[in-house]
Amino acid sequence: MKTKIFSLLTMISALFLGTSCTEDMEYKDVDITPVSQLYSPKDNQSVQLLASATASLFFEWSSSLAADGNAPQYEVVFDKVDGDFSNPIYRQTSDDLGTRNYATISHKVLDKVAQMAGVANGETGTVKWTVVSSRGIVSKTSSLSRTLNITRLLGFSEIPAQVFITGEGTEGGTDVASAIAMSSPASGEYEIFTKLEAGKAYKFIDNKTGSFRTFYIDGASLKESSNGEGSATVSETGVYRIVLDFNVAAVTMQKVESVGWYFSPDAKVDIYLDYVGNGTWVGQGQTPFHQESWGRDERYKFEMVLSKDGNETVEHWGPTNRTDSRPGDNQGEEYFYMSEYGVSQWDDKWKLHGKFDSENNGGKDTKFTFILNASGHYTHKVELVD
Repeated sequence: MKTKIFSLLTMISALFLGTSCTEDMEYKDVDITPVSQLYSPKDNQSVQLLASATASLFFEWSSSLAADGNAPQYEVVFDKVDGDFSNPIYRQTSDDLGTRNYATISHKVLDKVAQMAGVANGETGTVKWTVVSSRGIVSKTSSLSRTLNITRLLGFSEIPAQVFITGEGTEGGTDVASAIAMSSPASGEYEIFTKLEAGKAYKFIDNKTGSFRTFYIDGASLKESSNGEGSATVSETGVYRIVLDFNVAAVTMQKVESVGWYFSPDAKVDIYLDYVGNGTWVGQGQTPFHQESWGRDERYKFEMVLSKDGNETVEHWGPTNRTDSRPGDNQGEEYFYMSEYGVSQWDDKWKLHGKFDSENNGGKDTKFTFILNASGHYTHKVELVD
């Protein structure tokens, strides 16, 4: 009995003791000292950014001290030269998830920092940096700061995975959801054939939903807007071929003057095609094969005339998979895939199926659909018009 009473008293005492401790306990934020020295990089140091994925710059500073003796965490913060770090343009956690008093910051990140500070591609600008130390919810910004002169990459360190054209002057208008996708003929390059309205703005974005980056044309250069407001216009309404090369931040832009069905035996365009939107041209007409001593000649390709600054160039579009045979009744789509070639009468051509010889099919027209958009391979269709 005495043992039970003793055990009960012990439990009651422990309960009161625990309650007392709980009532007396008050959480106090752990104080921390700000970083007192910045070691590297040196003040006003210049850095020429490199496109290499491994290129980086080493930042180091003195350690902060936390009142509870535990290790603080750190962030390198960047701001414009006239900023006060109250709203920094970029934050980078130090190495090992913020526990180290140093940070290895890639050139790719530094390129983004400079871009956010308003420095254009290939140009040099200045940002400043300092270090914020923290312990729990308490943080201290160092009273010291240093400047860094950054020469940005001529091209983009972070190339978008997709690109769309949008804006008042485009076929899709200002509704981002209707922005038109560009094709990607090579790594870091994007291309589109599209109609633009004179004097109306257009720009490029990398996403149709949520947040997106904005790019715009400035002369022969491709630039990224830091506030999403960049755009350009054309002086003449027309269909344009636009090539964006993010590798070197360059732009090639030409006006498409005409697209036509080129009949090799005649060595000229016999049927001109009209632009109908979304990188597509359509046209129709008679396609009598050419009588030769050895039979009927049906070889063809497409001719495109482009212009820039008053100078015209001519390109031929022929088969991606070179062939010297007529298509069969159930020919696969790959037969009609198109690639761009230099001008020639006989090279890089297709052959029409025999049913398209209008001298032998009752005079039916042949309809050609010429497709250069991001829906798939550049290709074309050939159909009989009843």
